[in-house]
Amino acid sequence: MAEHTLHADRAQGLDGFVKDWSSDQRAFKRVSWGKAMMWIFLLSDTFVFSIFLLGYMSARMSTQSEWPNASEVFALHVGGVELPLLLIAIMTFVLISSSGTMAMAVRCGYARARKATAGLMYLTAFLGATFVGMQAFEWTKLIQEGVRPWENPFGAEQFGASFFMITGFHGTHVSFGVLFLIIIATKIWRGSFDRPGRTWLKSGAGDYEAVEIMGLYWHFVDLVWVFIFAFFYLW
Repeated sequence: MAEHTLHADRAQGLDGFVKDWSSDQRAFKRVSWGKAMMWIFLLSDTFVFSIFLLGYMSARMSTQSEWPNASEVFALHVGGVELPLLLIAIMTFVLISSSGTMAMAVRCGYARARKATAGLMYLTAFLGATFVGMQAFEWTKLIQEGVRPWENPFGAEQFGASFFMITGFHGTHVSFGVLFLIIIATKIWRGSFDRPGRTWLKSGAGDYEAVEIMGLYWHFVDLVWVFIFAFFYLW
């Protein structure tokens, strides 16, 4: 009798496990492959950036050399006055602002407002390109001052390697995002998303989900920058 009860409990436990997973399967059946794959990509990218930042923390806390003062390294000289982190503050403002324009583009996409969606995506791409341009200026300034991945006149040598690797990896993400924003915005502006037929960006006429998927990527890139900003420039 006890053995029969044990088997019954196990069967109920197995049934409950199957029902839980079945309910999850039904919930995710409404999610498109494009959106699901973007979430998986962002999850994997989260691990990569986390490893980079943890490596940066480890290098900074274990080095015996003095770590450079961010306020001095990233200061700009304007009119004979040294302004700490001015360029970084502008870069952060530009990128966070682009997240707002991207959110408005997604909203207009759901409303199928073709020109407004395309215009906001072009504006987002412009802000992203501006961020990359300012980052290139920042790199150029540091290189001219002697900062290299293998040496650093301001202090610990690990600073250059960590800075160029992490900000370069993030800048590459922004650059690819700008490229895809322009591609999708151009197709929307030309009316490709309102024509019947299936392509790699849409399943049919009026399907603007690619805008939302692009928005997921762009918001992720902006969020990562917040952590980079905190680790490199405020710590």
